[in-house]
Amino acid sequence: MLGTFQQSHLRIEVNATQEHIQSSLVQPSQFCQWLWPQRFSQGLPDKIQGGLSFDSYLGPVEIHHDVEQVNDHSLYMVLSGGIDGFHEWYWGDQWVQSRLEGVSVLPLNLGQSLGMARLRQFLEQSAH
Repeated sequence: MLGTFQQSHLRIEVNATQEHIQSSLVQPSQFCQWLWPQRFSQGLPDKIQGGLSFDSYLGPVEIHHDVEQVNDHSLYMVLSGGIDGFHEWYWGDQWVQSRLEGVSVLPLNLGQSLGMARLRQFLEQSAH
């Protein structure tokens, strides 16, 4: 893999319940909205679960996701392709935290910051 090793850890407060945050992170019908312009494989289930593999695309860059674990408060995925590393999420009432590490030519911290801002906006808009 070409690129540099990068790591980014972000935690934000959001006006949302643990259940609302969880559904925004594990239901493709929801995360496809706030992660735009990132596109995802066709045929994803209603809810992602451990053992699922899928691809996402950011422009011409393909990122493969292997979902290792999903529960009521966390999600852990191993990434390969455009990012060789992992992405883990933790959440609770009114907070969400993301940790992204890997080798990539993509600016991971910038992408993660934009994604978290879009998630916050999505959660606040869908709460009304």
